[in-house]
Amino acid sequence: MFYPQEVTEIEMIVPEKDIVPVTKVLSGQGTFQLADSNYLSPDIKPGSTSVWSDKAQALAALERRFQNVMTTLGIDEKTPPIKDQTTDIDIDAVSKQLENIELDVKKVSDEIQTNNKQMEQYQNTIHQLEPVADIDLDLSLVHHSNFLYSVLGVIPLPNMERLETSLSQVPFILLPLRKDNHEAVVWLAGSRNNQDVLERATRSAYLNPLVLPSGFQGAPVDIIQSLKKSYQAAEKKNEELVSDIQALSKKYSKELFDMYWGLRSAKMLTDAVVRYGRLKHTFLVVGWVVTSKLQSTMRQIESVSKETIFETYPTKRPGNGRSVPSYISHPGVMQPFQMLVTTFGQPRYDELDPTAIIMVMFPFLFGVMFGDLGQGIVLALLGWLLVSKKVKALKGMASLGGVILACGIVASIFGILYGSFFGFEEVIHPLWMSPVKNILIILEIAIGGGVILLSLGYILGIVNAISARDWPKLFFEHSGIPGLTLYWSLLGIGATAFMPTFPVPQMVFIVLGAASFIVIAFSHIFINLFEGHRPLLEDNIFIYLIQVFFEMLEVVISYLSNTLSYVRVGAFAVAHGGLSAAIFILAEMAGVNTVGYWVAIFLGNVFIVGFEGLIVGIQTMRLSYYEFFSKFFTAGGMKYEPLSTRPVNE
Repeated sequence: MFYPQEVTEIEMIVPEKDIVPVTKVLSGQGTFQLADSNYLSPDIKPGSTSVWSDKAQALAALERRFQNVMTTLGIDEKTPPIKDQTTDIDIDAVSKQLENIELDVKKVSDEIQTNNKQMEQYQNTIHQLEPVADIDLDLSLVHHSNFLYSVLGVIPLPNMERLETSLSQVPFILLPLRKDNHEAVVWLAGSRNNQDVLERATRSAYLNPLVLPSGFQGAPVDIIQSLKKSYQAAEKKNEELVSDIQALSKKYSKELFDMYWGLRSAKMLTDAVVRYGRLKHTFLVVGWVVTSKLQSTMRQIESVSKETIFETYPTKRPGNGRSVPSYISHPGVMQPFQMLVTTFGQPRYDELDPTAIIMVMFPFLFGVMFGDLGQGIVLALLGWLLVSKKVKALKGMASLGGVILACGIVASIFGILYGSFFGFEEVIHPLWMSPVKNILIILEIAIGGGVILLSLGYILGIVNAISARDWPKLFFEHSGIPGLTLYWSLLGIGATAFMPTFPVPQMVFIVLGAASFIVIAFSHIFINLFEGHRPLLEDNIFIYLIQVFFEMLEVVISYLSNTLSYVRVGAFAVAHGGLSAAIFILAEMAGVNTVGYWVAIFLGNVFIVGFEGLIVGIQTMRLSYYEFFSKFFTAGGMKYEPLSTRPVNE
């Protein structure tokens, strides 16, 4: 629970004739992560045979074609059917079958695309003609005049002056018909003898001329009416074409779905074989298996290939932090909090997995800051709704629902302790105290809780260093024993300064603090001495001392800032009560026991649950990630991605 699951490295020599059934077993287990084996022996050729490589490329190209067709038809990939995987797929037959479907789909989709372009052209032309709708003039006559050259079009507003300057040497008329913030609709007219000059000027000014669709003639108002009728006809045609697409989707849905997942299965298995090492008549398969599944995996492989040779290497945690994948799998109730951890980073194989800790800590901090029985129940119900996936539009937030549910429950508990129910503090008697009435006490408790959590973070960092056998970090760095000692010493010096009767003399903390300060400050020298590196100091002594000064200043400031950061826990608890009080003041302005009063109370609580709930959630995440995780959780581990014919997120 507190570390990624133990894995075992395994090497297998598999006869060529058995490679497909063995790969099926490995992919069906969902606990085997494949590693490239080309580097293990100079006698191994990169990849496998060219036949497998060519097949993998052909399957990848075919997969893209399937995805394009399914996207056009609106067919969701969904979850693959539970059936035996196969690599025995006739690529030519499937490709021919898909080609027939593609032809049907392409015919309709091309019509839709053409029709949409036509509709867009109609709309643009109508938009350009509207400013001149009241002109009683046949535009086709203007465009085809023997003596007059004219252009009706759209020009960027800043380019109007440039156009006029370009035409200063020839007679012209430039009539703005409509302007907005960025462009103008204009009519430009001049002598046909100056057509070349006029055309160059319009191109230089980026004047976009109005081009009437073929078949449209007459005055602007008549053309607009015709265009609108044509647009409506195109809309109706589009509806018919969309119905045709839906009919094709219904017709080919099951066929495409079955073929697609058969193809995906074959592709995944083929890709795996391509990554195996290739000997003369055998394959070399290398990877990791979850240790608890090792024996059952080997038995299943032996049942399909009795000639396979196994070699296993138990993987110890020390020294394998980044080189071994971390397999993290928690029970369903813990998975939402596992998501919070992996969002920050993947634990290393030799590093503590903080999921169990964050499962307790995250809702607790949220509940302290958002303590209200009624509002907590609302959040819990919202979380349950997300987890249940009853609302299709919110299915993607199901993992977040578990976190919201837990936070809502804990917020309800603290609401009972604070005596708050939808902001009312007279409905239930507080079992502990009201934060608004005990501000200093709640802030002191928040700082004390912060000291405990930060100390826990440093202790977990020490545990990680021991687990990784990282002795320099453990004995000399600020994230090891000296860092925790310095932190506690500073706390002790502060406590003895304000509490003369403190049981431990102040001098003890001063000595321990000074010793740990020196160790951290000159950790580079101590680590070189410990590991036998020479020289002990590569840089100039003065530059090194300046660097030490600023680094230690940063360390001491971080102790102070990290501790004071937890003041926000108490501050938000007080602010939550204060915001509720402000809502009641606004409600009373509408009149007590009136409809406006209760509407104000309702809207105020909606605001608190929605907006303040989000803010408190962000603050809780910040305290978890940057104040707590930074003390022990370096992340940077390799994600365990088992070989499987199913999607990774399934």
